Amino acid sequence: MTTTTLSAVGTGSDAVRAALREAVSRLDETIRPVVSYHFGWSDQHGQPVEGNGGKSIRSRLALLAAEATGGDAAAAVPGAVAVELVHNFSLVHDDLMDRDTTRRHRATVWALWGDPVAVLAGDAMLALAHEVLLDCGAPQAVPAARVVGTATRELIRGQAADVEFEQRSEVSLAECVRMAAGKTAALLSASAAVGAVLAGARPRTVTAMEHYGHHVGLAFQLVDDLLGIWGEPEVTGKPVWSDLRSRKKSLPVVWTLEAGGTTGHELAQWLSRPEPPDEESLRHAADLVDRGGGRRWARNEARRRVALAEQSLAAVPMPPQSRRELTDLAEFIVERSA
Repeated sequence: MTTTTLSAVGTGSDAVRAALREAVSRLDETIRPVVSYHFGWSDQHGQPVEGNGGKSIRSRLALLAAEATGGDAAAAVPGAVAVELVHNFSLVHDDLMDRDTTRRHRATVWALWGDPVAVLAGDAMLALAHEVLLDCGAPQAVPAARVVGTATRELIRGQAADVEFEQRSEVSLAECVRMAAGKTAALLSASAAVGAVLAGARPRTVTAMEHYGHHVGLAFQLVDDLLGIWGEPEVTGKPVWSDLRSRKKSLPVVWTLEAGGTTGHELAQWLSRPEPPDEESLRHAADLVDRGGGRRWARNEARRRVALAEQSLAAVPMPPQSRRELTDLAEFIVERSA
């Protein structure tokens, strides 16, 4: 197992953090404190705090991609800010749709301010993302905004599919992978691509970075789904067996349903029960996914996706340090615990 840690791959530059705060400062006095709270900069009363603002993987990836493709990381700062804003727009709306009351060990936006404010705060971040890119003055600003816009559309498609799956008794693994490709991988792919675009990279190089981000994104979702069942609550900030409580059709669950044989059939029967599951029932369902092979498959598939991500970079000439940092970032994603 790799010993790669988040501190080893970094969490983004001071320039990104400063630019992100500047962007949020443009918001009106009603929404600005809400967004500041969501980012972990302040408490619900607007008082500054030292908190956990998240892993900043997407912004870090944009900076790494710019450096790896021959540019200066500073050129990618607007792209890094944009992808962080889009990501956090999706988190605020996702919490609202899932009715999750905590994120990063704090109350979620909708839980504190209600549904309308959560919708508006998310919308404000999405609007800011495109404003930041189009205002940056770079010759590649419009192509960069197009990359982020396309990824946002794909993200919404994936999220819509995820919502639809909740109403269906059967979902295929292929459908589930395509959903994850939109919901999670699209923005990670765009994060790598936007850094390369703002660095002035050639189209072939941008495409290679897109493919790297796509595979890293699918690995990220696979690990997320594992943590949604077996993650430690004190680390993830969510209850154990969280995804099973909501009967979420995550990737390891759907794989077990398709390929788990009699164990898969038993899991399907469990999912169809109308009564809310108790702790013993949840433990049994988690065991079914494990015994049916879903846990092992998801872990192996995440590692396979990381290998494909690294292969995508093979044809891109880049400094050894940049290649190592991109590899470390991918390795961190599959070994993370939150």
